Amino acid sequence: MPVTPTVKAVVFDIGNVLIEWQPERFYDARVGEARRREMFATLDLHGMNDGVDRGDHFHDAATAFAAANPDWHAEIMMWHDNWADMASPAIDHSVRLLRALRAEGVPCLALSNFGIQTFEIAEKRYDFLHEFDQRYISGHLGVIKPDAEIYARLEADCGVAPGDLLFTDDRIDNIRAADRRGWQTHLFDGPRAFAGRLIAEGLLTPEQAV
Repeated sequence: MPVTPTVKAVVFDIGNVLIEWQPERFYDARVGEARRREMFATLDLHGMNDGVDRGDHFHDAATAFAAANPDWHAEIMMWHDNWADMASPAIDHSVRLLRALRAEGVPCLALSNFGIQTFEIAEKRYDFLHEFDQRYISGHLGVIKPDAEIYARLEADCGVAPGDLLFTDDRIDNIRAADRRGWQTHLFDGPRAFAGRLIAEGLLTPEQAV
């Protein structure tokens, strides 16, 4: 018998779900693995990026961090100057799933840790970022996952009960935060498994989920 969907909306993370986000891979190609390992062990680059995701101005944050760490100035500015190359490529199968869901009338929301300026860069490169029914971007909200507040803000605004949301994210801490709020969740480890979940939920057919 056909599955009756219990999901009323699908919530997508963006980084490593719809767009690959692997800064370490970028730096390995640019400065070599040894230099990259030393840099990431010495500097809290991801902490700098978390500040941007909370709303810090991207250029100001990068230049201040580079000035504070002059031995790594060139490498830090690569994070700013080559950000679009780090946030690439699109995960094409995931994009097809997003579009298939929307073609079936399933509301699709974005809940992503993204800076204001970096999201503007991504929007210019990836048309599908304009295709969500609603977008909840941390830089605009001033709070990042897995803080409970960002999930509460989505719940209050989207009009869908927490138990009717299906959320996919590649980070287990973000998934656990959603679990605590009663959301349905899927830890993203590739689009094929997520496609299987959407089929199992009755949201897409196997033919639609390829």
